Parts: sequence; structure tokens; C-alpha cells
Amino acid sequence: MLGTSEPFLFTLVALVADLMKGAYPELESSREYTSRLVKAEEEKFSSTLSSGLQLLEEMFETSQKKDSRELPGSQLFRLYDTYGFPLDLAREIAEDRGFRVDENGFFQEMEKQRKRARASWKGAEKAVSPAYQELAQDVGAIQFTGYTEVEGVEGRITAVLQDGEPRDRLDAGEAGEVLLDRTPFYAEAGGQIGDTGSMETEDARLQVTDTYRPLQGLHIHRVQVQRGSFSVGDEVRSSVDLERRCHTARNHTATHLLHAALRDILGEHVKQSGSLVAPDRLRFDFSHFQPVSSREIRMIEAMVNEKIRDNIELEISVRDLGAALEAGAMALFGEKYGDQVRTVSIPGFSLELCGGSHVAATGEIALFKLIHESSISAGVRRVEAVTGHGATERFLQSEDALDRLSADLKVGRDGVEETVHRLSDQLRETQKKLEQLQFRLAREQTGDVVAEARDIGGVKVLVKRVEDLDRAGLRSLAEELKNKLHSGVVVLGAPINGKVSLVAMVSSDLTGRVKANELVSRLARTVRGGGGGRPDMAEAGGSDPSRLDVALEQAYAEVEAILK
Repeated sequence: MLGTSEPFLFTLVALVADLMKGAYPELESSREYTSRLVKAEEEKFSSTLSSGLQLLEEMFETSQKKDSRELPGSQLFRLYDTYGFPLDLAREIAEDRGFRVDENGFFQEMEKQRKRARASWKGAEKAVSPAYQELAQDVGAIQFTGYTEVEGVEGRITAVLQDGEPRDRLDAGEAGEVLLDRTPFYAEAGGQIGDTGSMETEDARLQVTDTYRPLQGLHIHRVQVQRGSFSVGDEVRSSVDLERRCHTARNHTATHLLHAALRDILGEHVKQSGSLVAPDRLRFDFSHFQPVSSREIRMIEAMVNEKIRDNIELEISVRDLGAALEAGAMALFGEKYGDQVRTVSIPGFSLELCGGSHVAATGEIALFKLIHESSISAGVRRVEAVTGHGATERFLQSEDALDRLSADLKVGRDGVEETVHRLSDQLRETQKKLEQLQFRLAREQTGDVVAEARDIGGVKVLVKRVEDLDRAGLRSLAEELKNKLHSGVVVLGAPINGKVSLVAMVSSDLTGRVKANELVSRLARTVRGGGGGRPDMAEAGGSDPSRLDVALEQAYAEVEAILK
């Protein structure tokens, strides 16, 4: 309404940073990132606005047909909840059009959703058994030896559980959970998954399948008894699966290298938003406003691998939180830290607060390879990577694939890329010619089909089934037939890849009487589908091609009903 359709709020970021940097110093260093993020949000909301206005227009039309001047609150809430369209904006547009909005209905729907959310949250809280809550209060301090001792660690069973309930013992073949007063098993935390391994006595052995913390202070081992039995009070010897732990440690240290490289190459606005450290891969979520380019990915990989080749010894220590932060240690927003914290340093490159397991020196990682980059939400990107054996396997798979392509194409390895590009261009050209031939054939099949148009209430209606055309061809043919009619309605349908595609077009002089989007939506229900579009052109898809002819025959009756 102000006469601009381009983003403009992002231009005010610099002004806000200057005004507020006294209270928020970080605004100064992140103004470029903030500006880009605000611009991206504006562009995204512009798309939301376009979709929302179209749906709002349909709501106005539906209300007018019902002789109502009020927009239903339930539909307004759906517009807000699904598309992000604000209530106050809908209200302002409605008032300009002489409509009211059902605000009570809107807020009733809002409260229903809040209740559902609360019920879901309470359900999640109930998932923690009362037995765990009692154990968290009663169990003594658990000594974790996993940083230095991981094999044959002596400990005593302090509790046994099965299905969340206390037990005295577990027998051969049974699965359950065990608590120890002294354990080498790392419990899942900070993105790193829990350790596995085994526990033994002289007469019994069990397998540890996972280690986790349902509540703060609890260190729970999921177990499967392989022979003998285990009871509360038994002394056991615990051993971590070392190979799995080593793979996990490589990936965890690589995560720290990756974090530092991302900040160095993409900018200091990069902050960790989540992570997964597993034996076979690592995943890292971080704040960033745009996709990471292939060039940036190569730079990140090169930097991480350079630090791996440098074989830098890690420095791990426990110090005061204040001293660690003052030294520049990266802390995660929202995490709770005690007075004493563990810091993991890769000297000259990375310093983070971290309780996870790591290699002694970066050279143990051997190799680092990014394998995937994507968006998971506005302003948050995700990358996945492999290291060591996983990276080598990835390299070997790529080599095998290149060899197979070379053999299939009968060219040398150096000529594979050029040959694939040439064949791809040829395929596109062939596909284009095929589409042109299919369109020409479809046009010839329809012949002088204009003569077949029926007169429905003074409106010419042309309905036709077409074969061997894609959606684009269907649209082009419908446009051509509409132009031949000069004034009228065209409906075309085609079976495509086991589904149905429908197109409806209405000449501009008739859109006040017959709307293509309304017509195609009615027909789509017959073929078990849905669709929409504009009053002059709309499309729909369906999953039941056996009903296509029924839907096309139905088109005449629907046009008649709409005209009436």
C-alpha cells in the first residue's frame, strides 16, 4: 500500500546497530549477517503474503456467496497457523472491504492449539518414569572414568530396572537397564551418542547397547544379558567398545575443526545450532543466511584437512567457567554450565567447552569429507561429513563409480565428464523434440475440435481427453484451444505416469461468471486429487486415472451449476 514491493527493512539494520550497540555490542560485528538474514526474511514473507492474499480472496468470495460479511475465525487461524499470515493484516484488509473478522473464533482455535501443545509437553514429561526421578534423588555420585580408563573398569551395580521399574536382578536373555557407581561408558550428551560395550563377572556377561541420561545425575546403561545373571550390589568389570569409541572420537574432534573452519570462511556469525556425533558420521547445524557454495565447501574441507595433516596435539583441561570464557572458549547458547568446565583446545585454531571424547592429536582423524549441505529452517544450515575409514570408503566408492562409467561409456577416465555432458545435452534436445512431436500429434488428434464445444447456458464449453502429453503440453494445448474458441471454457485431462492431470482455462470475458480454479477443484475430487489456480487458468492432479473420463463428462454439469 506504500507503493513498494521490494524488501526495505534490511536497510535499517545499520541504523539499529548504531543506536543499540552500547547495550548490545555484538550488533556491531554481526550487522552484515543480520542485514542479510532480515532481507531473506522479508523476501520469504513476501511469498507468504502472496499466498495468503490469494487464500484471503477466496474467503471473501465464499462469505459473499453465503451473504455473510464476516470471515470465519477458524479459517483465519488456519491462514495464520499454516501460512504465517498475521491476523492484524487480515483484519485491516477485511475492514477496507467492509468485512468483519471473527476474532473470538480465531482465539478459540489458538487456545485449542495451545492445549494440544501443553498436552504433548505433559506427555513428554510423563515419559520419564517416577523410578528415574527417585533414583536421581537417591543415587550417589557416579564416577566417570571414560576419559582415561575404558577397559576392565571395576564398578558396582547400584540399581537394576526393566520397563522403567526397579528390579533386583536380570537373568540370561533378559533386557533392562543398569546403574553403576563407577563407569567408563559415555552417556549421550552434547550431540555425541552413548557408548556401547560389555560388563562381566566371573559367571556372567551382558552387552551394553546404549548409555544415556534420562535425568541430570543419572547414567543409565541399556543392557542385554548374554549369560548368567546380574543383581543389585554385584561387582562388575566394564569395557567400552574401543573401535566404536575411536570412530566417534575422530568425528567429535573433526566437528570442532569444522566449527572453527566455518567461522573462518563463512564469518563469525556462524554459531552451532545442534550436532550429532556418531561412529559413522558427524552432522553439524549452524546459523547462516544462505546455502554454502561448492567453492566454500572445498575451502572448508581444505582447511580441516590441513589441520589434520598438521597432527596438532589436543590440550584438554578443567578450569573455571569465567577463565575459560575469558580465554575465548566457545559456549553454546542455552546450555547450562557448572563453575568448573572441561575445555578442548586445538592450539591456534579452536577452543570449546566440551565434555565429549576426542583423539589425542588431529592426525588420528586421517581424512575429512563433507557429503551433504542443506537448509533445515530459516537462517540455519546443516552439513554432514565422514572421517577416517568412512572418508576412505567414500573415496573408494567414487573411484569405483568412475571406473564403471568409464567402462560403460568406453572412454578414458579423463573423458567421462565431457562425455556425460555431451550425452546429457543430446538427451535434453531429444526430449525437447519428442515433446514437440507429442504436442503436434495431440493437436492433430483434436483436429477441428472447436466444433465439438457444447453450449451451456450461452457459454461454449470444450472438454477433451488427451494422451501422451505432459503438464506443460497440456497447458499449451488448452491455451491454443481457448484462443480458437475466442470466448468459452476449455477443460483438458490426461493420464500421466499413472496419475491424472487436469487443466481448465476460461476466456477473460467469462471469468466473472465461471472461475477456472473453482471448476478444476470440483473435478479434482472425482479423481481423488486437488488443485487450484487463477480464475482464468487452473490445474489439478489426481491419483485415480480410472475416473478421468467420469470427471471430464462431469465438467459440463459443473459449469452449468456454477452459471446457475
